[in-house]
Amino acid sequence: MVKPRPARQTVKFVDEYCETYRNLFPEVRTFEYFKYLHLGMISDIKRKSLPARAFLG
Repeated sequence: MVKPRPARQTVKFVDEYCETYRNLFPEVRTFEYFKYLHLGMISDIKRKSLPARAFLG
């Protein structure tokens, strides 16, 4: 069995907000994607589409 890795820390208030939803995600990877989605919404990029946000993570 693969040992799970700890989640990376990002922006503090995004981490704190997303932490309440952590129990919804069984894998760390999906939880990190959830955080990256929120980071993409508050980022300074012009296009807020999902493919444009994918390059943030």
